[in-house]
Parts: sequence; structure tokens; C-alpha cells
Amino acid sequence: MAVDRSRLPTNKQIEQYEYLVPMLDSALNEVREFAKRKQDGILSKVKITIINRLLKELREILKNEETLAYLDLLDEEELPQNSDVVVILGQYHAALDSFKKKHRPKDYLGWITKEGHEAKGEEDEEEGDAGEDESTNQ
Repeated sequence: MAVDRSRLPTNKQIEQYEYLVPMLDSALNEVREFAKRKQDGILSKVKITIINRLLKELREILKNEETLAYLDLLDEEELPQNSDVVVILGQYHAALDSFKKKHRPKDYLGWITKEGHEAKGEEDEEEGDAGEDESTNQ
């Protein structure tokens, strides 16, 4: 099965994933607590700005994923209700879980990234070239 290298994440995206996902988890937990107390409560503009900053970075990680089309930012003009924000953050969480399963399979020791795949591809090419040299020398 051929891998589309252009759709693989970079090492930088993985680094961002590692420090941004806990921040998303924290934001989701906080907004869930707000929603438990008052589902139709409105998030403040400051909170929306902070969360959108996080979501924009997460969108960058997910830029090559099919799920990106279903992920929205929070509307700073209409100030969404707590329950709406829980749904949006939950969608990001699900998209990031899918991203991890896709690019860090259980049977693999690490992440599958552009840089790692390119290095492996170069090794394969070198081995192939070595084999060709040996066969032409005989």
C-alpha cells in the first residue's frame, strides 16, 4: 500500500499535538463544568478568544485530515452557549483521537511522520541501489 507522503504529519505537528491536546482536554473539562451548572450560559469573549487560539493551532495539526471540514471555530460575535462549546470541543477531541490512531498505530513504536517516512524511503532506495550495483558487477 502506497503512502501519500503529502498527507503525513511533520515532526513539528506531532510536537504541537503533544502539548496542545492536554490543553484541549483542560478546556473541554472546564466548559463541561460550566455546562453542568448552566447549559445555556454564555461563554465570555475572553474565554472564546483563548479557546479559538487553541483551536486554530489544532486546525494546523489537522490541516491534511478529512475531519477538518467538520471543525468550526467559536463565533466571537454571537457568544456561544456552554453546551454548544462542549459539542465543538468534543468534535476536535474526536478528530485528534482519529489523527493519533491513523498516524501512531498500536503495532508501531512511534508516530508515522513525513520526516520518518522520507528517511525510511531513502534507506530503501539506497538498499535498492546497492542491490543493483551488485547485480551489474557480476
